[in-house]
Amino acid sequence: MMPIILHWCVNISLVMTSISIILLLYRTVKGPSNPDRAIALDSIGITLIAMTALIAIQLKTTFFNEVILLIGILAFIGTVAIAKFIEKGVIIKYDRDGS
Repeated sequence: MMPIILHWCVNISLVMTSISIILLLYRTVKGPSNPDRAIALDSIGITLIAMTALIAIQLKTTFFNEVILLIGILAFIGTVAIAKFIEKGVIIKYDRDGS
């Protein structure tokens, strides 16, 4: 059985991370610039990792470790793609002339 203080801490942390995701979604939609939106999306990925870890603690399981790694990899790739798009305007450049 989970100690009562740990149970309350996990529940409060889940509520707080849910609120932060809602605020980050607002920043993603209404952000003043594209870099702000990119940072908000990256922060959403980090917060999703935290929520998955908290749910794993609450359920007393290690089955979510692979999910945490997958979310981390996808968030990193997404951040790199958004940064490249902001910098160069394209993510993948297609060269038809072969040079």
